[in-house]
Amino acid sequence: MDNVNLKKLAEELNLAVSTVSRALRDNHEISQETKDRVKALAAKLGFQPNPHASSLRQNKSRTIAVVIPEIQNNFFSQVMNGVEDVAQRKGYHVLIYLTHDDHNREKEILQVLRNGRVDGLMISVSNTTTNIEHLEAYRQSGMPLVFFDRVCEEIDVPRVTTDDSIAAFKATEHLLKVGCKKIAFLSLACNLSISSGRRSGYLKALAKHGLDNEMIIECGTDDETNRQNIRELLQSDQRPDGIFAAVEKFAINTYEVCHELNIAIPQQLKLVGFSNLSAAALFDPPLSTIVQPAYEIGKEAATILFKIVEKKMLLPNEKRVMIASEIVERKSTGK
Repeated sequence: MDNVNLKKLAEELNLAVSTVSRALRDNHEISQETKDRVKALAAKLGFQPNPHASSLRQNKSRTIAVVIPEIQNNFFSQVMNGVEDVAQRKGYHVLIYLTHDDHNREKEILQVLRNGRVDGLMISVSNTTTNIEHLEAYRQSGMPLVFFDRVCEEIDVPRVTTDDSIAAFKATEHLLKVGCKKIAFLSLACNLSISSGRRSGYLKALAKHGLDNEMIIECGTDDETNRQNIRELLQSDQRPDGIFAAVEKFAINTYEVCHELNIAIPQQLKLVGFSNLSAAALFDPPLSTIVQPAYEIGKEAATILFKIVEKKMLLPNEKRVMIASEIVERKSTGK
């Protein structure tokens, strides 16, 4: 059939044009039987709906944006898988913006996105962000906004996180239980929500076991600077016998320095870190990790964002979602 359009599909199926249109968009008001009939005929006749035309009619871009600090961290790659799965089912495109943990870059991105280029935004805040005026301006613009992982506590919008403090407590206590007495914490910048949560969990574990010899080393985005900080720590008179790394990058930096200084893991130094890297099991020795529910965080945050975009009411438990992480013990903390 030539020039197949919604009207011709509707005539063939003896349905209203609006019903056909909604069936092709998977609208929940249309029965599954009708959706199957419409889609089967559309496939048979080679009909492809025009999402751009639909977007213009609805005054929507059919696009959401996700702003993340980096893509090298496997956590964010898995988050994006969760986001994409939800967006595809909704018929939306996803734009990914990288801040490279640069506050000014983050500010510029949000300024661009306030012009209506996207229908909603998910963001994990840069670790150099201290001034939050750009985030507050975006919220006040009325555009749908959801925080995930690294959140801004001062801004009252939905957020999806993991139990950073509890997970950090478990990681530190695990090091204590395998015999560590002097545990260093390789921390992100202290202004981040995840940093304060993980630092809190580390300190609580030390306090529970009657220790007050905390060693907190702030690390950042530059690998060589991190390696130098770790090198100085491991060559000092107060050399730790355990390290808890706040992110996988710092754990990798620690492996590199230990190899350079001929420090054996786990015999001379035990190590645990937050990481969603599947290759952590292939490290030499395999790295004990706190594994975050990255895919679930991305999926849940995107689901909440689309509810806001579609002007549906959020349930109270959808405004503050926390999904538990788990600890995986491997040989880097072996006795």
